[in-house]
Amino acid sequence: MKIKLREVRIRELVADYVDDGEGGVRGYSGQLDIRPPYQREFIYKVKQRNAVIDSIKKGFPLNVMYWSVRDDDTYEIIDGQQRTISIAQYVAGNFSFNGLYFHNLPVDKKNEILDYNLMVYFCSGTDSEKLEWFRIINIAGAKLTDQELRNAVYAGTWVSDAKRYFSRSGGPAYQVGQDYLKGSPIRQEYLETAIKWISGDNIEDYMARHQHNENAKDLWEHYQSVIGWVERNFTKKRPIMKGVEWGSLYAQYENENLDSEEIEKEIEKLVRDDDVTRKSGIYPYIFTGEEKYLNIRKFTENMKLKVYEKQNGKCRICNESFAIKDMHADHITPWVEGGKTNENNCQLLCKDDNRRKSSK
Repeated sequence: MKIKLREVRIRELVADYVDDGEGGVRGYSGQLDIRPPYQREFIYKVKQRNAVIDSIKKGFPLNVMYWSVRDDDTYEIIDGQQRTISIAQYVAGNFSFNGLYFHNLPVDKKNEILDYNLMVYFCSGTDSEKLEWFRIINIAGAKLTDQELRNAVYAGTWVSDAKRYFSRSGGPAYQVGQDYLKGSPIRQEYLETAIKWISGDNIEDYMARHQHNENAKDLWEHYQSVIGWVERNFTKKRPIMKGVEWGSLYAQYENENLDSEEIEKEIEKLVRDDDVTRKSGIYPYIFTGEEKYLNIRKFTENMKLKVYEKQNGKCRICNESFAIKDMHADHITPWVEGGKTNENNCQLLCKDDNRRKSSK
């Protein structure tokens, strides 16, 4: 990994600055991609934007910026987009500062701004080296999501096309899957989920293999297939459906003949069960029968104390005496058989008997 610190004057940065209004923002004589596919929109408020210009006019240093060197020797911003756009927009005359636009300033004041030196790290290396470096930068303050970092490394035709589907507020992926996915399209969380679904959680490998593909049609079609399967088999939409690992369930059970009416009856029963504390786990439980997904409510310390007194401190199975800390609360009638998590259905067992009972 090569990392070089250079000085870049503002006049160089803003040379041939253009914002085409469709997400494309460039500068540095057309060589710098100011808003690459993984970057968010301009979010600085007036106060933040003005603070950048005020610092420059007073000669105060701005935080160092980071540019990635692409294979074609052009560059893209990793960290510093908001500051860069603030500077470029001011010089372009998009807003005024202290009542004056850039073009209102005397020539010497204009030159002071244009000759201001920005400190920029130029980063180049292999994909894995870049990804590790970007993560270090992120810890230091860029605060990009994991998927935004991946998009920085594997930028290309595939990411650009995938963004059309998955990275727009109110875009196609959001319209189709908003009832089933958590997160925000513009923070690349929909895109991350879709790649996870199709790759079996091998996101970086999938992106590396498809980086230079012409389009992301396969990803979009798989995403639609998963959502369609969910809608066919789970006929009632509920808030708890958001964030379920639908991709892995689809991969395992898409070819099974499922009875949506019976599924709905079971879901309704589990939703009403107060002992089920992780309602989103109902969906994987329907297929696997594994109670770990449901986080069944545990007996309270008060319940345990009452039962301990009833049992005179003795294990219900071996009848030996133990300290309460060395005993486990157990359902007399298992939850799966309709047993509730209450005092009347609680017994205390020693660790050995509880382990033997659980293994049966």
